[in-house]
Amino acid sequence: MQMKNALTIVAAVAAAMFAQASFAQASAPAARADVKAETKAAEKAGKLTPAGEGAAPTEKSTTKSTKTRAERKAETKEAAKEGKLTPAGEASPAADAASGPKTDRATRKAETKAAVKAGKTTPAGEGSDAPKK
Repeated sequence: MQMKNALTIVAAVAAAMFAQASFAQASAPAARADVKAETKAAEKAGKLTPAGEGAAPTEKSTTKSTKTRAERKAETKEAAKEGKLTPAGEASPAADAASGPKTDRATRKAETKAAVKAGKTTPAGEGSDAPKK
């Protein structure tokens, strides 16, 4: 019985090795020189994606700017004074404006005090977001 198991294992290992060898020959990788040539051609054609998380390269504009550098800098300074520049980072100006308070602290405190006095506030721990016991 043990001899039969041993022969079965040897046959399975031989079949696996033969299958691996035949698959390896069927899909041979491209030569290093071929890959380098393809990459160089794609680079010349401008089809390579820049390093990092950037988007695919776009076509370069062939038109010249109609403004001088000094004019662009003056426009940017003016926009900064008026608060029209988009802040650096991922946030948009609309999101920043919407998240800020609409009233000052004194007004909010007075409104809250009036609501507590009128009994319109929810007691602590009894709201819809309160943890269940």
